[in-house]
Amino acid sequence: MSASRSPSPENDVFAMATNLVPERENKTAATTSLTFDGLLPDSAPLLLHEDLQEGCGGQLWPAGMVLAKYMLTYHKTQSLLGKSIVEIGAGGGLVGLAVALGCEVDTKIWVTDQLPMLALMQKNVELNKLEAKVGAAIYDWGSPPPADILRNGTEQPDIVLAADCVYFEPAFPLLLQTLTDLIGPSTTCYFCFKKRRKADMRFIRDMTKKFAVEQISYAGRDSDQREGIFLYQVRKKEKTNSVH
Repeated sequence: MSASRSPSPENDVFAMATNLVPERENKTAATTSLTFDGLLPDSAPLLLHEDLQEGCGGQLWPAGMVLAKYMLTYHKTQSLLGKSIVEIGAGGGLVGLAVALGCEVDTKIWVTDQLPMLALMQKNVELNKLEAKVGAAIYDWGSPPPADILRNGTEQPDIVLAADCVYFEPAFPLLLQTLTDLIGPSTTCYFCFKKRRKADMRFIRDMTKKFAVEQISYAGRDSDQREGIFLYQVRKKEKTNSVH
């Protein structure tokens, strides 16, 4: 999960992040085989290596599973053809890798996060033999997007994937800036998060002020919402001409 880092610990918004993220059972590094309830064949599952050594982004989080299953269900065929796709705050790369494995895509997908997550993203790309279809890149929130992840090197991507990026309040302005940098007139962002505290909904309100935000309807939504998981489509607001 990505955010801009400051060179001095006292100014680093992530210096205390581990204290604010809800505790989960400590997991030893391991590789999990995922079919997303049969959306991928048993013979070709996604292999996800999880490793908490470099931070909480190194494990599977619930909103990532929801977003991956949504993409595999509703965007499996044709809708992603010709689209440039970027995952932000990717951790181990779950959503981007799931899309690469189970959806019809014909352009390179980029999974991005901070430097500590780079080796894990690369490992998972290699585990799934997706080197030709998926690239891993460092992208610190609040910084200019790397040219590699942009369409034609300069234009905003067509699709942005963001799962469980709302988890640390001091990083919210950086996340909002990153969405501003990546969401252009033709961009659709699929934004999924698990509500853990009141501040999370304040971020959604701030996002709604800046973007056109719609809650996505899908099978299983009510069940997910009871668990506090919400899925939105985020797009650039259309300019309206003032009437004088």
